[in-house]
Amino acid sequence: MDQLLAPFEFEFFRNGLAVATLAGALCGLIGVYVVLKGMSYIGHGLSHAIFGGFAASALLGVNFFLGAGAWGVASALMINGVTRRRVIGADAAIGVITTASFALGLALFALFGGAGGSFDAALFGSILGVAAGDVWVVAAVTVLAAAVVFLRYRALLFTTFDPEVAEVSGVPVARVDALLMLVLAASILATMRVLGVTLIAATLVIPASVARMLSDSFTRMLVLATAIGAVCGFVGMNLSYHLDVQSGPTIVLVGATVFAAVFLASGGRRRHRRAGLDEHVGDHGRPALVPSAAPSAGGPGDRLARG
Repeated sequence: MDQLLAPFEFEFFRNGLAVATLAGALCGLIGVYVVLKGMSYIGHGLSHAIFGGFAASALLGVNFFLGAGAWGVASALMINGVTRRRVIGADAAIGVITTASFALGLALFALFGGAGGSFDAALFGSILGVAAGDVWVVAAVTVLAAAVVFLRYRALLFTTFDPEVAEVSGVPVARVDALLMLVLAASILATMRVLGVTLIAATLVIPASVARMLSDSFTRMLVLATAIGAVCGFVGMNLSYHLDVQSGPTIVLVGATVFAAVFLASGGRRRHRRAGLDEHVGDHGRPALVPSAAPSAGGPGDRLARG
């Protein structure tokens, strides 16, 4: 027992544990929308795109969150614009934007001599670079994400399941999608130090996928994914210290183990009902609209699926 509690004596470990737990919960929550909207490739690509901002801010001496944050916001808006315009295949266009940004980061480090430690930490995560300020940043982004989900719950629900009908019904789909992309970019930016660029996509997808196998309720899926992500972050961080392995890979492997256990326990059965159908969707597989002769004062969100 003493050996298990030993790392809690170190401040860097306590900070890392807090960030990992919050990061897991945050990625689990946002990951539900990522998975249900089929945006897994966007989460993967955006995490790589932000790496370019990390490299530029590190070499120019700019604050990490300011430099990489501005880069991440720009990348998120570009990706959102590309996916909506569909001038070429969305996956191809996103691949160009994100891999070019990632390659730029690698090139900057190669040309100007990036520090090896910070480079590895950005790619794979490290608890050694986590300070008390990082805990507050991740906590703030987690609160922000939870507030967005709570305040725009119905709009996000509607655009997730049927964006075409949502747009016809008066929901500002473009703005809702852009808001989700900005929250996703902020989540990736805040969790990069612990999870690493190459593994953030897995922490977005795994908890939500596990929750999807456990429930067909959209609301329960949000709660389950958040809890699963937090537990994986907590357990993974403890294991990473005792095994002397980087935090990002360990957290992902814990999540993958949970996924495999749930998949085997469920017998690999495929669920045919869409998430939330039992609570939020009408008879024809679309979110039920609330009959109204005139627009309500509360805006488009008040005309959405009945909760």
